[in-house]
Amino acid sequence: MAKPKSEDKRNAIVSAAIQVFAERGLGAPTAAITTAAGIAEGSLFTYFKTKDELINALYRELKLELADAMMSGFPRKQSVRHRLEHVWNGYVQWGVANPHQQKVLKQIQLWGGLTEESKQAGFAPFTEIQRMAEDAVTQRIYRDIPQTFITAALVELAEMTMEFMMREPERAEMYRTAGFEMLWAGITRR
Repeated sequence: MAKPKSEDKRNAIVSAAIQVFAERGLGAPTAAITTAAGIAEGSLFTYFKTKDELINALYRELKLELADAMMSGFPRKQSVRHRLEHVWNGYVQWGVANPHQQKVLKQIQLWGGLTEESKQAGFAPFTEIQRMAEDAVTQRIYRDIPQTFITAALVELAEMTMEFMMREPERAEMYRTAGFEMLWAGITRR
């Protein structure tokens, strides 16, 4: 009879994968993950059939974790600016609190092995952000630039802001606010 899977062991694998991928990149061998998790190498494949399956599962989990940080208490009835600032604050605070997860999520997003199912699962918790963007376009708040460009600008500026917040924690609040103000000034009409 097959031994039942342990949620603790699965969580240890996921945590170890975050640590190893943050330090060594997605090309790190599965042996490094199992060593960090303190399990036998074959045990990883009891939980994830392949390394690609592990990375896809990790992506979905990280996106859900990020969504919890960004979307918790989302002010649906507030102005676009207020909603975007809420999203911004959740994102940069999550990134500062979870630098390994942020680094691994970025690596996975650039990786060519994400399945369509994983991409859709990763996008699903962020539908309110899409609605906010549609409101901004309808209200002619955003400049006439593609939404994908605005999203990329937000991500890059947020990552720079996170870096400064971690480097100078005593000035973190100033950087968080300044980063948002720069984003808002860059994407909105004057």
